[in-house]
Amino acid sequence: MQPVNKNKAYLALTATSLIWGTTWVASRIGVEDVPGLQVSYLRQFIAGCLLLSFYFIRGEKLPTWQQFRWLFILSIFMFVLANGFSTWSVKYIPSGLASLISALAPICVVLIDLIFFRQHKNTPLTFIGLIIGFAGVALVFYENAFHEQPEGYIYGIVYGLIAMIGWSIGTIFVSRNKYNINPYYAMGWQMFLSSFMIFAMARFTNNDIPLSDVPLKTWGAIAYLIIMGSVLAFAAFIYSIKYLPTAIASLYAYINPIIAMIVGSILLDEPFTLNLLFGAVITLVGVYIVNYSVKKG
Repeated sequence: MQPVNKNKAYLALTATSLIWGTTWVASRIGVEDVPGLQVSYLRQFIAGCLLLSFYFIRGEKLPTWQQFRWLFILSIFMFVLANGFSTWSVKYIPSGLASLISALAPICVVLIDLIFFRQHKNTPLTFIGLIIGFAGVALVFYENAFHEQPEGYIYGIVYGLIAMIGWSIGTIFVSRNKYNINPYYAMGWQMFLSSFMIFAMARFTNNDIPLSDVPLKTWGAIAYLIIMGSVLAFAAFIYSIKYLPTAIASLYAYINPIIAMIVGSILLDEPFTLNLLFGAVITLVGVYIVNYSVKKG
């Protein structure tokens, strides 16, 4: 491995962590004046159209019926549930807390596997990680209990958990059902398909407003989510995993919540205390231990 490539890979990993950490804050800014589901379907529709247009111009063939069915199911878990509900959640809870709930996905994957599939051999280290992770979450919520919470706070927590569980199920689905298709092309289809489903949800729950009423600030947030979150960060992440060991490249997942908390406290005056930070770090240590034990097992 050339040193120059490795150095660039570390820079790419840093960029990935910073950008994906700030996308939570961008989502929070986007939903200040516009319903969360509407921000989600606008983002997915525009990003999906851009990605699909790029690959159609390059002559990419349409997915087979089996691939299309796989993409449709995956779009429900990864984008309708995971992205739609996570964007909806930051309407009611701080971006850092939403990001931390999302980071619990590896623990959720282990629990789902333990209850339904038992495919992986769980070691004592796995259960130690689970206990540490839950202890960190308990500390975070204990800290939040001493602050007056905005209306809809419980809804935000529930939506965040739905998003995290959706992502976890999607992760398991991908691991058990693999199809030979370009991942970026697949992501474009998932974004495009999910945008219509999230649009239907938004209309059914009265969670949208006329496009003419969407403020410039929200369009700016959506543009940031598409350009920085969906394009540049993914490109940087792909570069980092090409030149760095997987264990190092995956560290972005443990940095995102901390970035979201810090940036959210600076830009949006979200709560940020030492106890909250301590709880987040403990939670992420637990998630790391669970991930490590599963990979070693």
